[in-house]
Amino acid sequence: MTTKRLTCILCPNGCEVEVSYSGEPTPESISVDGNTCPRGVDYAIEELTAPKRTLTTSVLVYGGTQPQASVKTACPIPRESLFDAREALRRIAVDAPVAIGDVVASDIAGTGVDVIVTRPVPCSP
Repeated sequence: MTTKRLTCILCPNGCEVEVSYSGEPTPESISVDGNTCPRGVDYAIEELTAPKRTLTTSVLVYGGTQPQASVKTACPIPRESLFDAREALRRIAVDAPVAIGDVVASDIAGTGVDVIVTRPVPCSP
């Protein structure tokens, strides 16, 4: 039996959950204790079977008041796709102006997830 401790990040409680499983972790083989809400179980199962993360970074902007715009994935992507997504974004440059919510990359690294602007960059005067 393997036991791990995780801190759930899905709500402000930040429960420290204890996760136990035998063999390769599957949703059916995982036992979760210590959560105060049902989201703790969902978080622990996803973290052990298919972890995801939101990628935040920046892309180059031409002709803007700033040389870069902050961006993030519209939703979490598989953890194993983070490096490929980051490398793809290094090759992207956009023209000003850019607004919050503008899509700078679609289906980043084959994840089906868009990358969106999180801070506007107006055109330089």
